[in-house]
Amino acid sequence: MKLFHQIYGTGEPLLILHGLFGTYENWGSQIKGLAEHFQVIAVDLRNHGRSPHADEFTYPAMAADVLELMDDLALTSAHILGHSMGGKVAMQIALTAPQRLRKLVVVDIAPVAYQPHHDGVFKGLFNIELAGLKSRGEADKQLAEYVLEPSVRAFLLKNLYRTEDKQFAWRMNLPVIHSQYSNISLAPKGTPFSGTTLFIKGANSDYLIPAYRDQVVTLFPAASYKVIDGAGHWPHAEKAGMFSRTLLKWLL
Repeated sequence: MKLFHQIYGTGEPLLILHGLFGTYENWGSQIKGLAEHFQVIAVDLRNHGRSPHADEFTYPAMAADVLELMDDLALTSAHILGHSMGGKVAMQIALTAPQRLRKLVVVDIAPVAYQPHHDGVFKGLFNIELAGLKSRGEADKQLAEYVLEPSVRAFLLKNLYRTEDKQFAWRMNLPVIHSQYSNISLAPKGTPFSGTTLFIKGANSDYLIPAYRDQVVTLFPAASYKVIDGAGHWPHAEKAGMFSRTLLKWLL
């Protein structure tokens, strides 16, 4: 699985992994600043963005994809930064191939199994009638029946693109993401990672809460924690400046 990726800057390698329904472009506001200090490798995970589609959609498979990319780039090790689903991929790598990590940063996700909570999103995405779709605005109106937040709709609709015959299509592999969604709800598994680890939480998010502390400490005993005030599940976008300062202070 040859993952699509973009490389920016020079220095120690830093891989960035996006969340569910996302692409590497979600990190655009952070990449420029990070590339002043690191060789930033921004990745589209399988079934997302411009990376290949596959029927298997599990954390071990996605972790293997990233390790293959590191091999292709001749990277013995790297810092890895992952948000949400990408954070679980990063944790899976740490728990199964710890020698490949320098520092691990996990953004607003815990190493736990979550209850399914994207039913409305899936219904909304499948409700969009791609055949005959004239504009993103039209897609937004159809999606709004199921997804109320304009910012979330805008995030999801970044997955739309026009084909060579000018028809709208999804870059992400929506059928497989939906059918394999239960795999994405699962926790990463492996041997506890004793390496340098930072968990960053959005203060207003319920993805990384005190109830998950035991699971975090068990698998990542050396973990540090930072909270981004005023942010929800996307602290790198919602409070970009604060997030960047927090991250760079810890990585450098």
